[in-house]
This record gives sequence, C-alpha cells and structure tokens, in this order.
Amino acid sequence: MKVDFTRWLPAIAKDSYRKTALSMVGVAALGGLALAPTAAAAPVTSGPHEGAVAAIDLATGNATATTGEATTTARQDDQPVESGLTTGSATGKPPAGKPSRDQLIPHGIEGAQSRIPLDDAQLDNARAIVDAAKKTGVGDRGAVIGVATSLQESKLYNLGHLGAYNDHDSQGLFQQRPSSGWGTPEQITDPEYSATAFFSALKNVGGWQDLPLTAAAQTVQVSAFPYAYAQWEEQAADIVQQLW
Repeated sequence: MKVDFTRWLPAIAKDSYRKTALSMVGVAALGGLALAPTAAAAPVTSGPHEGAVAAIDLATGNATATTGEATTTARQDDQPVESGLTTGSATGKPPAGKPSRDQLIPHGIEGAQSRIPLDDAQLDNARAIVDAAKKTGVGDRGAVIGVATSLQESKLYNLGHLGAYNDHDSQGLFQQRPSSGWGTPEQITDPEYSATAFFSALKNVGGWQDLPLTAAAQTVQVSAFPYAYAQWEEQAADIVQQLW
C-alpha cells in the first residue's frame, strides 16, 4: 500500500485472509448501506452525513487533517480529476482484446459524471472486482456495474469497521452488512468474496443486463441514495476496459 495513503488512513487492520481492510473513525459509505441481497429498493433521503463526507474527502486527497480531525479543503479548480490510470478510450476502436465502449455502456451515460485518481490499493481492488465478474459470468457489463458500485460505496477502498461513523455494520468494498446475511466481517472485507457476493445477487435481478446501471446497482444495494451510482459509470467503464 502506498505510504501517502497510510497517512490519510493510519488505522489499518488485516483480516484472516491477509487482505487489507481500512478503518478510520469518520469514514463511512457515501452510498448508504447494503441490505440483504434480495431486499427491495429504499426511498431517497437527503444525503450522506457530514462526518462521512469529510473523511472520504480526506481519503481521496480532497481534505487535510488537523489535530486528528478531517478538515475539508477546496479543490484548486472545479474540473473533474482525471488520472492517467483511468482515462480509458472514450472514442475510436478499443485496444486489442478489450471490450468496446458500446459493450461497457450500452444504455449511455446518465447525468453528470464524477472521476477520482486511483492509487495502487484502489486499482488492486478494482482488479479483484473485474476478476470476480469473469468468474461469476456477469461479463464486462457486470464488471462496470460492480466497479461503479464500489466507487460510490467506498471509493474502491476495502473499509473495515468505522467505529462511531460506521453505517450500521456495513464494511468492505461494497459496504455489505453481516447482519443482513452478506457474510461475516472477515468474509465481506475479503475483496474476492465481497465481489462474488455482489455479482451473485446481481444475477438474481431479472433482466439486469437491460437495466440502467444505477437501477441494477440499487436493486442489489438498497441504498438510501439510489441515483448516486450513475455518476461513476464512465470511470468504471474506463477501469474495466483497461483491466479486462
């Protein structure tokens, strides 16, 4: 893991699978919570609480820490952040052996898009999601849905228990809840297990391939912020195209 990332999130716990699970009081899922795999959609609420926003901003480099607390700072500009690791191929022919843009985003982009730079830990977690998509048979489109969901839920960080700011008992890349049947804390903070669990639930959604990304993700996740997943579709497609 990068040294600069450990500066942002200094409390690090290892589970029994030796996968890194990140934990810091003040970090929480931006997308709300993941309930049981077959639960129905939840209503829209006002948005993530202030502590979650501040800590996720800190983790993604948009804030500084003072006296142990997250203090948000403004970006130098209002343009989306683009990383050389995730720019992808928005136009033209895809690289040899890679899925096309039409395959990855068959229904078009919904709404304004967000983009963040990725460090090595995030890329490793994205790769675990893509590998699980291949193994579970959901294909490259399923991988886009999975990566976009994790970008929203945890910014592709494998979050451990978050103390006072934990969203119920949600943990891991997809903020899945042990109390709702997703698995033990050790399991859902294992990237391979959590991604496989997500895709297994996605496959139980009738016609998921024909749904917009945010509808497919929300049916699995049952988030309090169901429309938030759509903003990550473009970056998720770029990531999947590179890692597929």
